[in-house]
Amino acid sequence: MSTSLINKLVTSNPSWSTLALRIPIGITFMAHGAQKLFSWFGGYGLEGTGQWMESIGLAPGYQMALMAGSAEFFGGIALLLGLLVRPTALVLAITMLVAIFTVHIENGLFMSNNGYEFGLALLAASVSLMLSGAGRLSLDNILKQRLD
Repeated sequence: MSTSLINKLVTSNPSWSTLALRIPIGITFMAHGAQKLFSWFGGYGLEGTGQWMESIGLAPGYQMALMAGSAEFFGGIALLLGLLVRPTALVLAITMLVAIFTVHIENGLFMSNNGYEFGLALLAASVSLMLSGAGRLSLDNILKQRLD
């Protein structure tokens, strides 16, 4: 990968505001991924989540659960660290689009009806981070400084 491409990926707005977004969104994604991957926080793990995904037409269910859980868990860690935030946020945004349109859209907006409200908020935060980058306090910023 060329230095100029890496430079573009890690360049971000030099503000502190993205930290306020990265921390809660990173924690939220990590927790949801941990439910899918490790059965933590009341989750069903790969087997249970895979069976459920298969039942709603996302096949093969186990692999879909592995991909979604990995995107959320490891993506959440990357957001917390501020590492490759732009591509990570893109993957998380796509994950949320899939969740919204395969699971929640038919239930309307509100979470109380298993609607897409929460997924939409995570999608918006992901798109915001994809556009802004990691910000000042991030590993991306450290990488950028070393590349310059």
